[in-house]
Amino acid sequence: MSRRECAPAPPSPGGVLWSLAGDVRMLLTLPAALTMQVAHPAVGAGVDEHSVFRTDPWGRGERSLRSLQLWVYGGDQAAREGRRLRELHKKIQGTDATGRRYHALTPAYYAWVHATGYPVYAHAQQYIGRPFTEAQHRKLYAEWLQVGRILGIRDRDMPQSIEEFWPYYRKVLADEIRSNVVVEDLVATDRPVPAPDRGPLPLRFLLRALWPVLLPPLARFRRFVTIGFMPPDAREAIGLDWTDEQELALRRLGRVVRVVVPLLPERLRYLPLARRARADFRRSAARGKRSQ
Repeated sequence: MSRRECAPAPPSPGGVLWSLAGDVRMLLTLPAALTMQVAHPAVGAGVDEHSVFRTDPWGRGERSLRSLQLWVYGGDQAAREGRRLRELHKKIQGTDATGRRYHALTPAYYAWVHATGYPVYAHAQQYIGRPFTEAQHRKLYAEWLQVGRILGIRDRDMPQSIEEFWPYYRKVLADEIRSNVVVEDLVATDRPVPAPDRGPLPLRFLLRALWPVLLPPLARFRRFVTIGFMPPDAREAIGLDWTDEQELALRRLGRVVRVVVPLLPERLRYLPLARRARADFRRSAARGKRSQ
């Protein structure tokens, strides 16, 4: 059997992730998942020592978002992207803040990075979408496990059911998760961030000129959605404060997002790679109907 035949496939079109992962609303949830990931001492140390998130935040964000989209919408490219990521992480190692040696591909650490996506998706959906049914929860988790296989995460290194996931999740929160310098950078409102360097040249010039005015409110909004879309038990484990007033503001934001985004045309509602994959699937389905 060839390597291609052995490669795990991405989740099927029409599943929960197919609708969820490429929706622009999910952009609001990514900072929460990232912050939970780096709150693990080993992951935080790896990002602190080996990532360019401080010097090239826009490039790193663009690359990470494209990678995530490939896991779900990439077809044959999904497995290649999983192999690329593992190759990229082979050299990431060092000593974390607890004095413990780490390697980015240590199964427990690599699995935690992936595992954070499920509780963040489930929590955020209560605000910016329709809360999942029990069947959708189970479908989403099964699809997230499938994505994990694409990334090279073995079944024995991830809980294989929701019933097994929550005790595992709570144990990691209790035993490992804490604030660190990377978490502080990700939720800070006073750190220098370079102006965006992507997009049309006139827009980049405009943003660069306005950046001193735009950065403070954008930094406050980033902190707000990072903490707000993080599950409360993860907030508590990291030591991030969240007030009743902030909760009300998040619910107001969620109501606006729930109304506005579904009314957008698909070219604005879905990210480019997801949009193309969805269009290709519809064309393929239409050809199949005509050939019957």
